[in-house]
Amino acid sequence: MAVVQRGTRRRSDCRNECIEEDGASSMAGSRRDAGWIPAEVTTFVGRQREMSQARTLLTRSRLLTLTGAGGIGKTRLALRVARDVRRSFPDGAWVVDLGPVENEALVAQTVLAALGLDHKSALPVITVLVDHLADKQLLLVLDNCEHLLNASAVLVRTLLAAAPGLKVLVTSRQSLGIDAEALLTVPPLSTPNPDRPPPPKAMLRYAAVQLFVERASAVLGEFTLSEDDRRAVAGICHRLDGLPLAIELAAARLRVLCPQQLFTVLGDRLALLNQGSRAAPARQQTLRAAIDCSFDLCTPQEQWGWARLSVFCGGFDLEAAEAVCAGEELAREQVLGVISELLDKSVLTMEIQPGLGRYRMLETIREYGRDLLRLGGEEAVVQRRHRDHYREFAARAEADWFSARQETWSTRLYLERANIRAALEFCLNTPHEVDAGLVLATSLWGNALGAGNLDEERRWFGQALARDTEPTPARARALRVDGWLALLLGDASTAQARLDACQDLAKRLGDAESLAHAVQFAGLIALFREDFPAAVRLLEEAFDRHRATTDLWAEWMALFFLALAYCLTGDPRASAMAEQCLALCDAHDARWSRSYALWLLGLQHWLCGDTQRAIPLLQEGLRIVRSGRNLLGVAQCLEALAWATAQDGRGEQAAAFLGAAQTAWLSVGIALPSLGRLLHYHSECEARLRGSLGDTAYTAAVKRGTKLTLDQATDYALGEPPTPPTPLRPEHPPTALTRRQRQVIELLAQGMTDKQIAAKLVLSPRTVEGHVYRLLAVLGFDSRTQIATWVVENFAPRQGEHDESDPLCVGEGNGYEVKRVRSTTC
Repeated sequence: MAVVQRGTRRRSDCRNECIEEDGASSMAGSRRDAGWIPAEVTTFVGRQREMSQARTLLTRSRLLTLTGAGGIGKTRLALRVARDVRRSFPDGAWVVDLGPVENEALVAQTVLAALGLDHKSALPVITVLVDHLADKQLLLVLDNCEHLLNASAVLVRTLLAAAPGLKVLVTSRQSLGIDAEALLTVPPLSTPNPDRPPPPKAMLRYAAVQLFVERASAVLGEFTLSEDDRRAVAGICHRLDGLPLAIELAAARLRVLCPQQLFTVLGDRLALLNQGSRAAPARQQTLRAAIDCSFDLCTPQEQWGWARLSVFCGGFDLEAAEAVCAGEELAREQVLGVISELLDKSVLTMEIQPGLGRYRMLETIREYGRDLLRLGGEEAVVQRRHRDHYREFAARAEADWFSARQETWSTRLYLERANIRAALEFCLNTPHEVDAGLVLATSLWGNALGAGNLDEERRWFGQALARDTEPTPARARALRVDGWLALLLGDASTAQARLDACQDLAKRLGDAESLAHAVQFAGLIALFREDFPAAVRLLEEAFDRHRATTDLWAEWMALFFLALAYCLTGDPRASAMAEQCLALCDAHDARWSRSYALWLLGLQHWLCGDTQRAIPLLQEGLRIVRSGRNLLGVAQCLEALAWATAQDGRGEQAAAFLGAAQTAWLSVGIALPSLGRLLHYHSECEARLRGSLGDTAYTAAVKRGTKLTLDQATDYALGEPPTPPTPLRPEHPPTALTRRQRQVIELLAQGMTDKQIAAKLVLSPRTVEGHVYRLLAVLGFDSRTQIATWVVENFAPRQGEHDESDPLCVGEGNGYEVKRVRSTTC
């Protein structure tokens, strides 16, 4: 890739245009004895925390540098801080704009002129400055220093040494790098969650939204954030990273676009946001120009690094950066230095995770880098390196899963989820790469069980299996894993189809691993069908086959399911097998797996009527999973605790556990325990509690449980007083349903029973029961009647087809929309 030329723009252009970071204030003002600070011409929004931090740092240090990306508002913040603290300086606060200065030799002269002094003597400028400031108590604000770092650093160090009453506040995309410098990185403005934005009044608590509304009012004469606009405005602020300059440029577009339209076209934000104030410097008139200046401050190697690092989504670590960036023009050992410089120039930010430093680009800066990557002809090459790294990363996680590092791997996989999605997208959308996608997706399935993204995993498998039909071991594994996930989600027909294909392919391949997994898969389907004799026979065979391989985790899984089959059939070997399952976890310190083994052992004791032994085991399992992201483990332990507690006679507590378990199952993506016999135990527990408590008390207790967060529910189950519950659901019901949910809810509204719905939709009654439970939990209702009433009151037929570009619509096209959040015509 050749160094990208972006037109005729020169670095000197950027220097001459560096006046303010956010284009929100004028440098016009009047000089006074107390100093000179330009007057504000627009309202100042947010930044209370940063102002407090800056004031505190100025009391501790004589030099404070505000750093951050271009357009983030460093200048505006510095001017407000200077205005607030100037009474603490008898000789005033003085602002010096170094943006227009191109020659480093003129820095001292510019400062002298800004202080209102003439240089008429034969003495050097620095001598005149030192003499003037030596006995002053003064705040000096040096604005836009990034292109004059060396000269600025030398000047500041000289002045601080000569003038003990002097303090200096600097704005720069890069620190000065001198002793005693305190740094404050200016963050983006706060933005609401674009998927669940709060009501309009609450939205204004977010500084990015407040700025957008203020600037929109200036553009339109009046702008009030409405219910129809809130999702679009939240999406705009989020997509623009909370960058003040970008938000102001976007608000200016409201002259010709309504918020919904603006959100839709913001995919190419660098091209769209190209019309700022005519009075502003050119670098503030377009978003691209602001980032151009940061690019021009980088060396060629740093520019290469910027372009290649833009392939990452949602952050990355040093190992990933070295794997992806190293190549022509940039050696692997140089990557750390490039990252360090890009951090210093505010192109990257750093966040510290336990034992791991991670780096991130704002999405706007990342989009700029992707443009560079495409123009340089390296996009496909770098994407392939990115995919290869995460395929190898996932394979290492799978190979090392049954170990003391389960929680570590879980955390790292969680942090890398956006990059893994990007790698899978690349595989599925690039010719001859689908097999690599199958390998990657299959390596993730163990973590996906606990992480709660089963629907997403199935989407990846469905697309990959449809596009790549080559008879490979990767396909055999993918068929088995997708079938297992289908079982958990109640899709028995797909599971059987996957089993048939998996068995056929395993026989064709003939390798021991594929055959062992195919036998185990057949045993699982038999277990879910409650064909226990076949399940025990097949799982025993699978266990023997896996013991002959070197896959320890596969061996443990076969042992676990065999022990479960023994438990559910009353086999006398159940307890010993469950203890063996737990011992294997302890031998390898596999804590995630240990929580499942404890659940299994607790289940066995409960089935034997020994709640005194069952409850502590289930609580210990919960104690293990509370610190990680094993959502399935939480759901299973809470569910079994409810059964044991009900048997112990603590009805209200058991009902609350059922409610908390319901929330946990939904977080996994499953409506209820998927295994038929376990679902039967759930129904028995529910009937027992309704009988002992009465419908009203039972419903109230379950509802209290559903309102607990998973952490609160775990504390409650462990006997610790829970913190006050926090509502888990948005204020408004979801604006869209999946196609299957819409079908079920429509028939529910007609008063049909589960059996009638099952017959109508050609589903099993158990699958329909799962859909109904999930709808009740998601909508926060206690009865089918409430669902029917809600449909009548809140849904109306949508005219025409679902428009995926409508930012207020989520999910599949469904034929319905909530009346009160319908988007108005723009």
